[in-house]
Amino acid sequence: MKIAVVGAAGMVGSRVVNEAASRGHELIAVLRKGRPAALPPGVTAVEGDANDPDHMSRLFDGTDAIVAATRPAPGHEHTLATTTTALLDAAATARTRILVVGGAAPLQIPGHPDRLVVDSPEYVPKQWRTIAAASAAQLDACRPHSADWAYLSPPAVLEPGRRTGKYRRGTTTLITSADGTSRISAEDLAVAVLDELENPRGSKHFTVSY
Repeated sequence: MKIAVVGAAGMVGSRVVNEAASRGHELIAVLRKGRPAALPPGVTAVEGDANDPDHMSRLFDGTDAIVAATRPAPGHEHTLATTTTALLDAAATARTRILVVGGAAPLQIPGHPDRLVVDSPEYVPKQWRTIAAASAAQLDACRPHSADWAYLSPPAVLEPGRRTGKYRRGTTTLITSADGTSRISAEDLAVAVLDELENPRGSKHFTVSY
């Protein structure tokens, strides 16, 4: 499978590239100008502007799948939905399915289907509220779009860690452990991303966690 990873130098994108390369896929790592990255052998690195759908659609031409793992710089969270829409436009033009790695914000709180994670101080501390709100707007931008998209919400805590190859998969409700925590390593999130690309389950919005 030929896969384009947008945001390939980031925490999630770099691990998706590594996971995909380890499974023998052909990779295009899309990087911002001035963002060099250490890439596995055989991965093709290209410069790309996620906000330029014409340019991105040419990069996506001939690919089998796209992973959008972009994250705005602090202070630019308001651009996330617009950037995602541009990537969806490019994917639609290229007629390639796209998996958007978003945020936990638009998930429902366990036991409270009328409440979203974005509205919960328990899961979203004050310092993360801006990016959480942007993630909710990001999914709203995906919903009416004609592209062949899926949106992956990570759990409340996503950070570098160990690859176990194990995770639980859910739909639109935050997955928590017995102690109420909700977390996964970026390495195992990448496992879930590749599992979905290789064997699509047909869900527009889903989540994974330990």
